[in-house]
Amino acid sequence: MDFTYTETQDMVRDTLARFLADTYDFDTRQKFIDSETGRDPAIWTALAQELGMLGAAFGEEHGGLGGGALENAIVMEEMGKVIAIEPYVPTVVIAGGALKTVGGAQADAMIPEIIMGNAIIAFAYAEPQGRYDLANLRTTAKKDGSGYVLSGHKSVVYAAPWATHLLVTARTGGGQREAEGVSLFLIDANLPGIVRRDYPTVDGNRASEIYFENVAIPGDALLGGEGEGLALVEQIVDEAIVATCAEATGVMQKLHEGTLEYTQQRKQFGVPIAKFQVLQHRMVDMFMEVEQARSMTIMGTLKLDLPADERKAAVSACKAKVSRGAKFVGQNAIQTHGGIGITQELAIGHYFKRATMIEGQFGSADYHMDRFERLTLAD
Repeated sequence: MDFTYTETQDMVRDTLARFLADTYDFDTRQKFIDSETGRDPAIWTALAQELGMLGAAFGEEHGGLGGGALENAIVMEEMGKVIAIEPYVPTVVIAGGALKTVGGAQADAMIPEIIMGNAIIAFAYAEPQGRYDLANLRTTAKKDGSGYVLSGHKSVVYAAPWATHLLVTARTGGGQREAEGVSLFLIDANLPGIVRRDYPTVDGNRASEIYFENVAIPGDALLGGEGEGLALVEQIVDEAIVATCAEATGVMQKLHEGTLEYTQQRKQFGVPIAKFQVLQHRMVDMFMEVEQARSMTIMGTLKLDLPADERKAAVSACKAKVSRGAKFVGQNAIQTHGGIGITQELAIGHYFKRATMIEGQFGSADYHMDRFERLTLAD
């Protein structure tokens, strides 16, 4: 199989890499996350309007570059190399993916806003009792005239402090864990009755606990059919998983490169520790995990268009392998650096934090191994 990027994909990767090298060095990133807002809005605007990067995965009919999941993976791997805190996954991959699938007037209205950087969309799906079960919902949307009344609590909603809109899962029918009755809504983030508690996450991002207190939402906020949203939610989460695996690949690459550089500088017994055979073996093992993560991510990306069960199995195989690889590379990077590896001043510790968070994001390695087993044994 030919894994060579097209000329346009090479352009996307190289353009973004140059931009991030100029604007997203480690010290600058620290200033962003230490600021009151936790980000620099000018970066998002530049990604959209100067580079056209937010349109890489959208069709030309909406003003995009005509790409898809592979372009998302290319962007996220470069983002991972600088541990960027930009809300690309919730806005472009998840919300953009849902809009592309649903189509119609909603997509025509919102996708150009995403491409231009005017819309930031947070994905409010996780609930305290839900674990990784996307159907385990207590949040409800009850019919009220032509609209709905939304009530419930969503946890750890990444990018919510910056969001203009929220993509919310809610139950319009059925029991708490039933597949039927799950609906998806795209709503204004500033509607009356929405209460947010914002906080920084351990990896430098920002998230919120969101409470919907009888929030009145219009009927046209519904994406897809009422009560038929679970399949769409599963699809966009799988797309997000692969994009996050691409980010992990970038993070792992920098962990390996930073550790390799350290072993060449650090001396014991008068020689660089890179001369020690056991550490040479460790560097090779870390490099192999990076390359395997990249290969698994490409595989997962190419299988996103398969029928649902085949797609889920491929994505779970990808996530399980990348999660375990991120853990291995991160822990070996810290062990090789010693105590300085977890200091605030050294970039390696921040890469380790992001790798650790990715391990459990959208499902742990154990969860995805179990899902893969269930799906493949069912055949």
